[in-house]
Amino acid sequence: MYSKHFGFREAPFSITPDTSYFFTSPHSQEALNTLLVAAKSGEGFIKITGEVGTGKTLLCRKFIATVGPEFVTAYIPNPYLEPRTLMLALADELELPLDKDVDQHQLLKSITHRLLDLAREGKQVLLLLDEAQAIPTESLEALRLLTNLETEKRKLLQIVLFGQPELNQHLQATAIRQLAQRITFHYHLGPLSRDDIEYYIAHRLRVAGYTGGRLFSRGAIARLYKASGGIPRLVNIMANKSLMLCYGEGKQQVTRRHVTLAASDTVSSSGRLRWPWLAAGLSLLIAACGLTWALTK
Repeated sequence: MYSKHFGFREAPFSITPDTSYFFTSPHSQEALNTLLVAAKSGEGFIKITGEVGTGKTLLCRKFIATVGPEFVTAYIPNPYLEPRTLMLALADELELPLDKDVDQHQLLKSITHRLLDLAREGKQVLLLLDEAQAIPTESLEALRLLTNLETEKRKLLQIVLFGQPELNQHLQATAIRQLAQRITFHYHLGPLSRDDIEYYIAHRLRVAGYTGGRLFSRGAIARLYKASGGIPRLVNIMANKSLMLCYGEGKQQVTRRHVTLAASDTVSSSGRLRWPWLAAGLSLLIAACGLTWALTK
């Protein structure tokens, strides 16, 4: 909608996880370094936690794109699965051909053989589970038992859990206390700082192809930080709406007022997102400019 107006190749503030937009803030870089060091150790579980919208899925995809050819990654984005279905999902990720009615014994045997074959090829297998706070307790215990598979030198499977802070409470259950003891690396992904947001905005604009001067005023950046609490997803949503407002006025710089209007349309007094966003301030502003949605397409 506004890309041509500002000189973008593409919209810079999409909430779709795109590794080309990965921003190396102190938190995200430390988290990525933790993952890389932990993966090379080949031991135990790895746990990455963070509030909603802090970039866990993007970090996961960046990690997958960063590890070397000696690693085989299996990614399960929705692990709210009972143990057998979770094992079938792992088998699918490992490209295992299975009979439709395969029993539990044959399923586990096939996975074990595949892991042994990959180990003989010098490959290390990483199973990455997003939204891990949703994994049923029985499935977590099944995963722990899978990590018992090992050669004389190392584990055949290493598991990385990405989840919201509720994952920590989930892992305190007595039934899976042995799993909690096997978490050898952990990192909590925090929000962006005020300075981080300044660089974060500039980074995303640059990746999107912007070559002009300061597009978001200092006041706009300060308001973005205050309204978002440093949560990247909220920054993206409000920055996108602010650009729409700025474009609707025919202006070339996003101001504090644009962000304030965008924030009032995005975050309620409780700090929660309102879905779908109402666009009341946006539509009023565009109407005041004598524009219509048809003209913005």
